[in-house]
Amino acid sequence: MRGGFVYILSAPSGAGKTTVGNLLLKEIPFLERVVTATTRSPRPGEKDGVDYYFLSEEEFIAKIERQEFLEWAKVYRYYYGTPKREVERRLSQGKDALLIIDVQGAFQVKRQLPNAVSIFLLPPSLEELRKRLTLRGEKELKERLEWAKREIPCAKYFDYVVVNDLLEKAVEEIKSIMLANRRRATFIFNNENYRSLNLGEDILRDIKEEECHGNKKV
Repeated sequence: MRGGFVYILSAPSGAGKTTVGNLLLKEIPFLERVVTATTRSPRPGEKDGVDYYFLSEEEFIAKIERQEFLEWAKVYRYYYGTPKREVERRLSQGKDALLIIDVQGAFQVKRQLPNAVSIFLLPPSLEELRKRLTLRGEKELKERLEWAKREIPCAKYFDYVVVNDLLEKAVEEIKSIMLANRRRATFIFNNENYRSLNLGEDILRDIKEEECHGNKKV
């Protein structure tokens, strides 16, 4: 099995992209999160190398200069970036790579990887977003809400939009997108992933060796 999909999951701060992403990782065996780097301090319970690579600003800028990031951006006074090697390693193993990143980073990735699948997670309302940020104890509440108002209009440029009004529903909707992509004929046959179909050797042989006798464009 070779090559997987790159998924970009973006949302305003507080919309639930990390929670949704973590549930997807538990439910989809071929999906792996790409650990990103940041210069912000760890939140309670976060671990270096698991939730983020926590770097000093000097370390982060040095990696920018060495072109080690697929994308990077400065958000809320902190740097965030996706290491190229993290994405390449997962794809080389036939896994799908999940990037849980901000909107700026999402556009950078799409420019470099046009086939990446972008998903925008929306809160049901700004008032609900305010409640979630307040419950999370965000110190920069006003700034994050203002930033969210600038990010939300970007949803129309993403491949898919999912509203996180009910957590389980949002997870199922994104999960269905990911499972459907794994049944694309181009993915299965062009990347030699046909054994995932559990077909008999006779049918596999026909598909691999015989020509299609009808219209080749459906």
